[in-house]
Amino acid sequence: MSGAPEKIVLNVEGMTCGGCVEAVKRVIRKADPAAAVEIDLGTGRVEAVTMAPAADLAQAVTKAGYQAHIGV
Repeated sequence: MSGAPEKIVLNVEGMTCGGCVEAVKRVIRKADPAAAVEIDLGTGRVEAVTMAPAADLAQAVTKAGYQAHIGV
């Protein structure tokens, strides 16, 4: 991780409840404890202001059991 934090958008499939939202937040914050994370459960849109690379976050969320793709 280097440089300034960037806004990253992930499209995440498989989140069905508030517990899923919290699980995804924990995965992202494990990669970057200072990350600011907002999740829209209805659309599956995850926005994070983080120092972690988008590809790393998508891979970590997918490994946690959700399908994550880098969005726009």
